[in-house]
Amino acid sequence: MDRLMQSIKIGINEKLYLKDPESTTLGKRIVEEGILLINEIGFENFTFKKLGLKIKSNESSIYRYFENKHKLLLYLTSWYWGWVEYRLVFATHNIQDPQEKLKKALTLVTSPVKEDSNFTHINEVFLSKIVINEYSKSYLTKEVDTENKEGYFVIYKRLVGRLSAMVTAVDETYSYPSSLVSTVLEGSLHQHFLKDHFASLTDCHQKDATTNYFTELVFNSLNKKPHG
Repeated sequence: MDRLMQSIKIGINEKLYLKDPESTTLGKRIVEEGILLINEIGFENFTFKKLGLKIKSNESSIYRYFENKHKLLLYLTSWYWGWVEYRLVFATHNIQDPQEKLKKALTLVTSPVKEDSNFTHINEVFLSKIVINEYSKSYLTKEVDTENKEGYFVIYKRLVGRLSAMVTAVDETYSYPSSLVSTVLEGSLHQHFLKDHFASLTDCHQKDATTNYFTELVFNSLNKKPHG
């Protein structure tokens, strides 16, 4: 199983990069150090020039992989949601009871992230912080409709679809599964942001509080109580 997990490659829309960063040592380093630098200084202050200095490579070498920093952000957030999806599939595929499966899925998508040793060049903890702080910048743009048509957000939409199907499996009469799931995913990011920056605006301070909140929200919406 460990060998199988290590062979997993997160599939990213090829239109997000000029050259697959997974295909070379330099490309992986661009991704690895890009995550660290964006987490350190923020996306607004991040530039390819600064990243080039950090990896001791020409700025032009980074442009051979990514057209601009917006495409890099889209790549990183797509990778993150793909990683969440693959963990979701592995964690729930043997669970038969629909309520237990949904409960497990909600725990996975709302809990704080831990580093995954299967992807050594990706720091998932720092990447999750980037998603919490910067993800909205990847789609709150004038080009969002065009980029959506190009499939830039297909992994996130597929994740919503998987979770929506789990909601429907618990309560097929519920009319708003996609709305509920997107509220959970976006709301979870927001609660983690509030906890770090506007603590008085959230009650989710203790361990598992965010997960408990959204699990209660979902199952109350479905008028079902999770087992356990």
